[in-house]
Amino acid sequence: MLPTRSLTLRACSGRCFWLLFLETAVTTPADMDLGAARVFAVTLDGKAMAAMLRAQVKKDVDVLRQQGITVGLAVALIGDDPASQVYVRGKVKACQEVGIESTMQGLPATTTQAELVALVDLWNADPAVDGILVQLPLPKGIEQRAIIDRIDPSKDVDGFHPFNLGLLASGRPRLVACTPAGVMHMLKVYGQAYGWTPAGKRAVVLGRSITVGRPMSLLLTNADATVTVCHSRTPDLAGRVAEADVVIAAAGSPQLVKGAWIKPGAVVVDVGIHRSADGSLCGDVEYSTARLRAAALSPVPGGVGPMTIAQLMRNCVDAAAQRRGITFA
Repeated sequence: MLPTRSLTLRACSGRCFWLLFLETAVTTPADMDLGAARVFAVTLDGKAMAAMLRAQVKKDVDVLRQQGITVGLAVALIGDDPASQVYVRGKVKACQEVGIESTMQGLPATTTQAELVALVDLWNADPAVDGILVQLPLPKGIEQRAIIDRIDPSKDVDGFHPFNLGLLASGRPRLVACTPAGVMHMLKVYGQAYGWTPAGKRAVVLGRSITVGRPMSLLLTNADATVTVCHSRTPDLAGRVAEADVVIAAAGSPQLVKGAWIKPGAVVVDVGIHRSADGSLCGDVEYSTARLRAAALSPVPGGVGPMTIAQLMRNCVDAAAQRRGITFA
């Protein structure tokens, strides 16, 4: 029997709006004999979710504009790394779409740490700048930690400053790293559509970076999940993943997580993105086999990537509002 596809449009409360999930069910005569259909994982469509989040951000930008406030983002790009240039162009384009004023300052790879610190200090003091983003990685000779620490925490839209990480750790998040915050938004929307919650679930986060893994584990802990952080020294990685109801793969290793490791019914979010030898893109999860076991799975591309940029826009608007004591309805 041919595969049957159904498009399910679900209503979500709050700022989730409407979300389109693609469900693919394959029914065979053998399945019919068992009285069941074989169902592939629900696709966590990051493009659709990001579009909805950007729509709300645009509305909030308009609310601030009506009060005479223009949201401003300043971006520093040091050197000529092709990937960084692509990322920055995407962020500038997203700003234009939602009405955020963006300033992009390109600097040569020979820029010194003192020169970059001076630029950050200039933006820290500029009341027209609500968010500061220094595109990573930085060239050799510039200490990444020192630059991140120099950014005014109230303008730290990347969410990497120790002050913002500390607020997250204390259960009082303000500006949260964009990728983990985007992942949580995806889980929230999926949960509202399908009656699911991370509370009480066993979650495994693969990776412990300050950009994804560590804030991700804190967000899940704050959502009442029981969290295990795995990394390169973790023994029996397959066993840890097999126990998880929620898997967040941010290890930076192509198809590290095998589909056979996934617990049936688990929710899996793939943060990784890699270029294969044949030019195709893949994530940290073996997608073709994981989709046969997971209840929900984010694709690569089209999953976490769009959500990261959308969340950056959200952080910019929130930073502008927080600095002025404004809350959105």
